[in-house]
Amino acid sequence: MTIAITAVSGQLGGAIARNLIETADGETIIGLARTPANAKDLGIEIRAGDYGQPDQLRASLAGVDTLLLVSGMDAPDARIQQHRNVIEAAKAAGVRKIVYTSIQGAEEGTAFSPVVQSNRQTEADVRDSGLAFAIGRNGIYIEPDVEYIESYKARGEIANSAGAGKCGYTTRSELAHAYACLLTNDNFNGQTFNLWGTPISQTELTGYLNGAFGTSLTYREMTPEEYVADRTAELGDFIGPIIGGIYAGIRRGIYDVPSNFEAVAGRDHQSWPDYFGSLAG
Repeated sequence: MTIAITAVSGQLGGAIARNLIETADGETIIGLARTPANAKDLGIEIRAGDYGQPDQLRASLAGVDTLLLVSGMDAPDARIQQHRNVIEAAKAAGVRKIVYTSIQGAEEGTAFSPVVQSNRQTEADVRDSGLAFAIGRNGIYIEPDVEYIESYKARGEIANSAGAGKCGYTTRSELAHAYACLLTNDNFNGQTFNLWGTPISQTELTGYLNGAFGTSLTYREMTPEEYVADRTAELGDFIGPIIGGIYAGIRRGIYDVPSNFEAVAGRDHQSWPDYFGSLAG
């Protein structure tokens, strides 16, 4: 079987490709990237894979049996058509199965909701494609909080609008394992799965970061409006409200729901004590 992974020059696509390279038994793994040179370190065949180039996609998907479609990063209205380009190219090329990396989130009422809605539309497009499929809904990556530790240290606190809400975080490496399972096990076909670990609050996250990095951070709750303004000032008018919308969803409990990770992966998601303990080590 030949498995193709899109967006392999990105962090999630690259992690999934590396997991398959190490674990897939007898399958051929190829990567697609908008700029193939950016993924040459993977050591596998890399083909051109620009979501905005339907003809290119059809050619690059020749001979592929199973395709992982990593959700794009463009504006919500643009990414719907980009994803449709990939789905239509897969059908034209004779791909048998699509696995899609979707997201969890509030479907209305936050600045992140248009992104969630665009993912839900692609989920519907995948289900309606006539191909075998499996869909994962990713939790929120925890790595950005780890990578932001120096900024947290400078402020002496973690401040956002999540309040007491709990969030089902995950890591790219755990997602890579789960998606490798979805790609190679047809028992999961036709289903949608929530993929994250045990939900934790911002106060718990602060404690884990303090334990891992020897800091004395505190958590401060902001209003949703204050946090959107804070993120917009630092990140700009597009990304700032989106980040604010994610935390508004956490505040509403959207991310504090059961996960299907164990059913897909065949094991529990890595625990947060183990994850943060590995950082401290």
